[in-house]
Amino acid sequence: MRSELPYILVLYYSRSGATADMARQIAKGVESIPGIEARLRTVPPVSPVSEAVAPEIPEQGAVYVDHDDLRHASGLALGSPTRFGNMASPVKYFLDTTSSLWLNGAMIDKPACAFTSTASLHGGQETTLVSMLLPLLHHGMVYAGIPYSETALLETQGGGTPYGASHLAGPRSDRPVDEHERALCVAQGKRMARLGLALAAMREAR
Repeated sequence: MRSELPYILVLYYSRSGATADMARQIAKGVESIPGIEARLRTVPPVSPVSEAVAPEIPEQGAVYVDHDDLRHASGLALGSPTRFGNMASPVKYFLDTTSSLWLNGAMIDKPACAFTSTASLHGGQETTLVSMLLPLLHHGMVYAGIPYSETALLETQGGGTPYGASHLAGPRSDRPVDEHERALCVAQGKRMARLGLALAAMREAR
């Protein structure tokens, strides 16, 4: 039986697994708040070969997102590894297909946040988060970072920014998400859940 609870869409792209792990931690935070769920989704890779076609169902991890996942969500947590200080191409490609949602105002006044993983500490975490913020603002979404009331933001020795959760994966992408990074992911999920419920009530009152 399909749940009728509102949900936060946790949408990500991951190559080495770190961004996927962060997505699961954000989902954990969302689902710790009563009355709302998390829906994990991913995007297919983008191939430079125009004939290449991704399988309809990924071999592992979350299933691929579709526009209805986004249209009916009460909020969006968007995650990507960094690519030269920017979001990865598969995430940008999916966002570029959402014009119909923009034309219909489907995402207006819904909360949004971003999260990322980089190989180096100064590898573009904040610019990657900002790159994901821009199309969400064009959709009329309400962007929510991480406030400094989260003490892990001041204690972290790896990732973690006020712009959103982040992770230092290391040069071989084998450094696990640490205690502080995990705490910030969970906190971001909780904040998204609370805002999702509160802004839904506001949208219904319009």
